[in-house]
Amino acid sequence: MADNSFPIVPLSIPDTAQHLRLVSTSLNNTINGKLNSTGEITLTNSSTTTTLSDARIGGNSVILLMPTTSNAANAHVHFTNIGDGSATLNHGSGSSTRTFKYVIIG
Repeated sequence: MADNSFPIVPLSIPDTAQHLRLVSTSLNNTINGKLNSTGEITLTNSSTTTTLSDARIGGNSVILLMPTTSNAANAHVHFTNIGDGSATLNHGSGSSTRTFKYVIIG
């Protein structure tokens, strides 16, 4: 899961003005791309599958990958079994580190 954490707005608080400030800050963060939907994963070496466990994954999720190592840039990855907090990444077996940052939408 992401190691960044932008504030979560409670559904209600007694101070309406403070609540509006929190909602505005959260909305502005979202507009500026500051989302709590990112993370990092390294493909399992000497295996053809890696499980991504993240509570934010559901059946309608789209997971986007960005390679952060040169070996990851050449990896061919596709997803199966997406839902209920995890997804399976299918990839070629390798012995080098292949790390990606990811974002989950939906």
